[in-house]
This record gives sequence, C-alpha cells and structure tokens, in this order.
Amino acid sequence: MLSTSGTTAPALNGPLLRGGSYDIAAAGNRPTLIYFFAPWCKFCAVSSDNLTRLRRLRDDDSLEILTVVLDWKDRDEVRDYVDRHELDLPVVLGDSRVAQDWQVYAFPTYYVLGSDGRIYRRDLGYSTQFGLWWRTWFVD
Repeated sequence: MLSTSGTTAPALNGPLLRGGSYDIAAAGNRPTLIYFFAPWCKFCAVSSDNLTRLRRLRDDDSLEILTVVLDWKDRDEVRDYVDRHELDLPVVLGDSRVAQDWQVYAFPTYYVLGSDGRIYRRDLGYSTQFGLWWRTWFVD
C-alpha cells in the first residue's frame, strides 16, 4: 500500500459507471475516502452497506466518498453489483494502471486523503461503519 507519511496521492481519473468522467485533481479541497473494490469480492459486498451508511453520517461537503472498481469483466457486472448493494456513490471504472499507481493488490482497499491531497489513512479488508467513520473523522 502507499505510505501515509505525508505522501501526495497519485492521479486518479477515468470513466464513471453512470456516464461522464472523474478526475481527482478537480474534486475540490475536502477530505476524500477512496474505496477500491472488485465485484466478485465477498468482503467488498459486506462493506458496501457501510459506505452507504457513512454517506448518511457525513455529507458530501465534509467528505467525498469515491468508489473505484478494479478486476471487473464488463459494465454489466459492475452495474449488477452496484444495483444489488444499492451503492449510490460515484463508481470509477478503474484498470490495471490505477491498481498499480495506488498499489491495490487485495480487496477492499481504502485510502483517506486530506483536503491537501495527501494520504493520511489506509486500510485493507472489511471495515465496519464505525471504523470508516473513525478513519475519516479526524482528517481535514
């Protein structure tokens, strides 16, 4: 995983599942939780509800929550996952370059960026709603 010792986050851009594109450079100056997942990952499936609940606790102005799908076959597979888990968050269609740049080798992988674009927290595997809230709460 990438270092949390003040490392500036790498570039992250790509197409969004529901159309348009995303570029982290244009995201604004606010803390960001980036959740990397794979549609076949059972831990990701259990974690995705916690992301939805976190969105209810933290509004979009205080925390950007972004999901990035990796290791997927086609848009239908991703769309089915998103619909099944009622994931109402932006989904970037990532690729092997994104996985390599962000050093994502297992799922789910989380990074929390401060408003300065630096990595302050990181984690791998299942996280509870409280765990996600706690990781993002003290980041500005």
